[in-house]
Amino acid sequence: MQNHLKGRNMGKIGIGVIGGGYMGKAHSVAFAAVASVFDTALRPELISICASSPESAERYRKAYGFEKATHDWRELVADPAVEAVVIASPQATHHDIAIAAFALGKPVLCEKPLGVSLEQSRAMVAAAAAAGVVNMVGFNYIRTPASQQIRKFVAEGRIGQITWFRGEMTEDFFADPEIGGWRAQGDANGTMGDLAPHMINAARALMGPIERLCASVETVHKIRAGTPVTNDDHAQMMCQFASGAQGHLYFSRVATGRKMGYAYEIHGTKGHIRFDQEDQNAFWLYTTEGPEEERGFRKILTGPAHPDYLPFCQGPGHGTGYQDQIIIEAKDFLTAIAGNRSIWPTFEEGMEVNRIVTAALSSSAKQAWVNVADY
Repeated sequence: MQNHLKGRNMGKIGIGVIGGGYMGKAHSVAFAAVASVFDTALRPELISICASSPESAERYRKAYGFEKATHDWRELVADPAVEAVVIASPQATHHDIAIAAFALGKPVLCEKPLGVSLEQSRAMVAAAAAAGVVNMVGFNYIRTPASQQIRKFVAEGRIGQITWFRGEMTEDFFADPEIGGWRAQGDANGTMGDLAPHMINAARALMGPIERLCASVETVHKIRAGTPVTNDDHAQMMCQFASGAQGHLYFSRVATGRKMGYAYEIHGTKGHIRFDQEDQNAFWLYTTEGPEEERGFRKILTGPAHPDYLPFCQGPGHGTGYQDQIIIEAKDFLTAIAGNRSIWPTFEEGMEVNRIVTAALSSSAKQAWVNVADY
């Protein structure tokens, strides 16, 4: 891979963030804090932030502590002081920004979904490979200490051969049909573009590749605030993993009562694991060990023994939060740049997730099982 930091003090790196809203703030705070939390080899400097107007860009600059502000992402990408680019802007902008950054040899951390289509994602992966620079996709939920530990347990065979997986990504922010706006328009803003990628990524991380699937994608509220809806509210799919295990995934933005329903359960021949992001600092483990009368699920609280927990807190059970997931992500991105080698989840993973989304939409339209490799 190219090392674009030639000639600069290798102890520092200039960060540019495109987008100042929900995720733009999360990434800005993360890069301001990550060196203190993890003592990273590279120390981020907040150089420039981009927003949709000069006024909002300047407001974010002052609030988050950046040196510069712009409403033109091209200006930010071309700035020599910006040595790594974080894309936290709407999905439709991801492709052009990433291509421009790679052309200048700059590493990119891009929010999901990678592109608004599988074709865009493939082009972005190709551009990253041609440039030979570090790239990463923002799948933050799989980075909690609990989910990292669960991945280790599964990989180590702690619960035996995996036979079944059930996952969901459920929220209720669109349960009220009187709520409309931009989220009700455009495929990338629907549940399959917005929420589904997180749980598909989790399923792949925990279970491996999905080979076949059968999906049903639906729009529950076809009219919102008097305007026709052009994307989906919820979806489900049965799937077959390459390992031979079976699975079921459900995604919804109309799941009344659910606020952060990133949840999964894994069945194995020697045990069972359950996790729910609404209680992100704990998971449940059952193993077929000991006398039958003593067996049962154990609630395991995360603590310093679990991955990426200790830098935040020395106290077991004290917990980490949403912002900490983004800080862990920033640490991984800086570690990748310092080592000149991309760290999972890369653009390749983002593309594979988009492939599953594409296959699911096709399956729903055909009302039939499809092979993921055909997409």
